[in-house]
Amino acid sequence: MSFTTPFMPDKPAPEIELIRAAYAAFNARDIDAALSTMTPNLAWPKAFKGGYVHGHQAVRAYWTEQWSEINPHVEPIAFYPEDAGHILVDVHQVVRDLAGTVLFDQHLGHRYTIEHGLIQTMEICPPPLSDH
Repeated sequence: MSFTTPFMPDKPAPEIELIRAAYAAFNARDIDAALSTMTPNLAWPKAFKGGYVHGHQAVRAYWTEQWSEINPHVEPIAFYPEDAGHILVDVHQVVRDLAGTVLFDQHLGHRYTIEHGLIQTMEICPPPLSDH
């Protein structure tokens, strides 16, 4: 499946606003605000460790550990709605060590499942085909 045109309406869908809010909170290290965008029983990938964590407390512990080791910053670039409740996001991720050295600078895909107006799962996947 290839994507060439991102979803960019004049007024973003509530799901896109939700995902934007989650990234903003994550980048601000505001765990409570980020978790407020997610279902209590969410599944979240452990990007640098492998596997998944489940639930708010496990995500909080994972992010706290992650931020003690690295400094990630993730910006959503474009949104690609898929079937009902799924959105693929092209993200630009820059990961630095705690001294500020860039470890990764890349585009990735993040696929979200939205249930009852909240993020239920996120998975890391290849970025959509685009012009970057």
